This record gives sequence, C-alpha cells and structure tokens, in this order.
Amino acid sequence: MAEGKATSTGTASQIWTPDEMRGLAPRLRARAESVLLRHQPEQHRDLVTAASLIEQFANLNAEILASGAPIDGLPRLHEVAGGA
Repeated sequence: MAEGKATSTGTASQIWTPDEMRGLAPRLRARAESVLLRHQPEQHRDLVTAASLIEQFANLNAEILASGAPIDGLPRLHEVAGGA
C-alpha cells in the first residue's frame, strides 16, 4: 500500500487579504462561465459556490478588522480569519 503524502503546502501565513480574496472571486466566476466548464455542471457549481464563499469570508474578515470592537477572543478570531 502506498503511503499518501499531504499535497497541501498552505499555511496560515498564506491567507489572502480581503481585497485579494475579492479579486479572486470574480476570476473563479469567470472560469465557471468559461466554455470549458459549460458542459460540466458540477465543476461550474463548485466554482460559483467557492467564489461566493470567498466573498463572504472576505466581507466577514473586513468587518472584523474594521469593527475594532472590544470582544473576548478578538486576537484569536483575527488570527483564524487570516489576519497578521
């Protein structure tokens, strides 16, 4: 049996800023609408869903960063949301 190796090289430090994520979402939507995926509805749906989730995450991240509200656990929440 071959041992599987993790293919993810991602780390928390590679999480994008809200503006970068907002730039990614339209590119994913455009790819979903491309001729290549026109006949692959599952991939189309996955890309459109991913774009929507990225936009939601970017908006949430921006709200957290902009709020400045003193709440318990804000530093940890900021870290989880991809902040520095």
